[in-house]
Amino acid sequence: MSAHAIYDHAPIGSIIAWSDGAQRPPERFTEKLAAWLTSNSKRRLVRKQPSRSMGNLSLSANFTLHEADFGAGGVVTIRVHRTFSLDSILHFSVVERPAIGSVRVFDRPGEDAELVHLASQLSAAEEWLSRHGYPRAVLQEVTADEVGAAIVEGRAA
Repeated sequence: MSAHAIYDHAPIGSIIAWSDGAQRPPERFTEKLAAWLTSNSKRRLVRKQPSRSMGNLSLSANFTLHEADFGAGGVVTIRVHRTFSLDSILHFSVVERPAIGSVRVFDRPGEDAELVHLASQLSAAEEWLSRHGYPRAVLQEVTADEVGAAIVEGRAA
C-alpha cells in the first residue's frame, strides 16, 4: 500500500507498518539492525495534514506516526514522531484499526489536531483526560461506518 493510500483510508489511531523491502539483519549486527529498523517498523497513526502553502513554499500532504515517549515519574517530557510525505517510496500497511467504540483523545480541535490517547471507551478517555490536562482536548468515538467502510471497499489490512 502506498503512503497516499494510508493518508486516504487509514483511520487515525490505526497501527501502521512501513518497510523498504530489505531483509532484517541478524541481531548480532546491532548497527545494521538499528539502520534497518529506521525503514522497517510499525507505530500508531496520530495525525494527517493536508498540503498547504506558505508564501512561495508548498508543503505536500503527510501523515505522522507516534514513535516513543521519554520522561520520568509518569511525566512525558519528549514525544518522538515520524512524519511521512505522500511521496515516500516505502511500502505501508494497516496492521490494526482502532476498535469500534473506542475513543480518540485529540490535543485540540481542527484539522491540525494530534491524537494523544486512544481509550477503549468514553469513561476511560475522560478518566485519562482528567489526569493529563489537555484543556482544549476533543473526544471522538470510532464509529462502525468509519472502520467498516475500509473493509467493505476492500481496503482492509
